Amino acid sequence: MKELNNYDRAASMFYANKKLNSFPISSWDHSGPNFDQICKDFDDLRFLKNLAQANRWSYRNTFDKELIEKEEVILVTDPELKIVYATNNVFKMNGYTLNKIKGKNPKIFQGEETSSKITATIAKAVKNREPFEAIILNYRKDGSTYNCWIKGEPIFNKKGKIVNFIAFEREVA
Repeated sequence: MKELNNYDRAASMFYANKKLNSFPISSWDHSGPNFDQICKDFDDLRFLKNLAQANRWSYRNTFDKELIEKEEVILVTDPELKIVYATNNVFKMNGYTLNKIKGKNPKIFQGEETSSKITATIAKAVKNREPFEAIILNYRKDGSTYNCWIKGEPIFNKKGKIVNFIAFEREVA
């Protein structure tokens, strides 16, 4: 029964801002497989909100649209480009869990065939503390490649000091 209460709470939060013409299926048999993902998404949103508050981000984004609607991976680094957080869906995209990449540079996803021209463009934007958008060839944990669309930008605190970088990512054809 506790699981159903948790599901109802998570589903209620998810559907609260949605315009639905019909009711979601409430049968556990049909909704159960999606329950874990909904819970993970809300855990990610809660963590990102707490990170934003702790670092006093001047950045205003709830991340709902990127994470839940667009299913983008959200990756946050510190100012030295060490990964501090990645949403749970990073595993689905490239096979890495947060525990394996936390504290490492996002270059962990790059490899031999990754374009040095694109990485230089991204590096220049990061150095200049500017937003960027690019498609780059990345490598999964198993060594296979995928094209990754990345939209990144610096995050400043309310005093104007850079505290994090954030990237929204998804696999593209």
